[in-house]
Amino acid sequence: MLRIAIPNKGSLSETATLMLAEAGYATRRDPKELHLVDAENDVEFFFLRPRDIATYVGSGALDVGVTGRDLLLDSGSDAIEIEPLNFGDSTFRFAGPAGKFHELSDLEGVRVATSYPGLVGDFLAAHGVSAHLVKLDGAVESAVQLGVADAVADVVSTGATLRKAGLDIFGPVILESTAVLIRSEQEQLGLATLRRRLEGVQVARQYVLMDYDLPLSLLDEATAIAGGRQSPTVSPLREPEWVAVRVMVPKRRTNQIMDALYELGARAILVSAIHAARL
Repeated sequence: MLRIAIPNKGSLSETATLMLAEAGYATRRDPKELHLVDAENDVEFFFLRPRDIATYVGSGALDVGVTGRDLLLDSGSDAIEIEPLNFGDSTFRFAGPAGKFHELSDLEGVRVATSYPGLVGDFLAAHGVSAHLVKLDGAVESAVQLGVADAVADVVSTGATLRKAGLDIFGPVILESTAVLIRSEQEQLGLATLRRRLEGVQVARQYVLMDYDLPLSLLDEATAIAGGRQSPTVSPLREPEWVAVRVMVPKRRTNQIMDALYELGARAILVSAIHAARL
């Protein structure tokens, strides 16, 4: 069986579990359950602390895992990132007291509090900066006020939490992180199927099917508006000068594309959800 590590809690857990359910895999009923065998799909799931997943996969104890790119890089594990899963996005930045720090080089020799010492240490080393890292498990924005550190490196969304603590963001972005699928050094049977299924879920979430009728003479202009993943499906209608068109379009642009096609001359424009896909 393919052995898959899934976050047991936290921001990545719920979305990862839902994505696997949409991909046709079994899901646990009890949130305290740590192991689940899905015999029908020849896989078994291990629900682990998100921070530990890269270590288990990198050691070869488990074959595949879902974790954050930040956690993967911070772990120093030998696990290999396969592909992003497009959820759980986060941005890592430096912050310090207002006006005290302006550039990355200003961190030379100072104390920097972070929950990701491996990630931050590697970033600073790559830029030739030597700082004293203070490892904290959370709430690093309080470290400066409490005198534990001079600056912090943390996840930033709007920056509101840091500003409330009297800190300003400075320097370059440390990392743009997202949830990723990772594997051990030895690729296992069943991984290709898992990847196809997860890619199908992402397609279903990002695209819809759009059907419409159109005068044949306007087909090239319509294709320029919505060309699809490869090309539209075009079928003849009883009226010889009209065709029926089916095309995949990005879900976020559905209404703009419908408006443009209608203005061009398309009619009977219908949109359908995609529940699964293999492209």
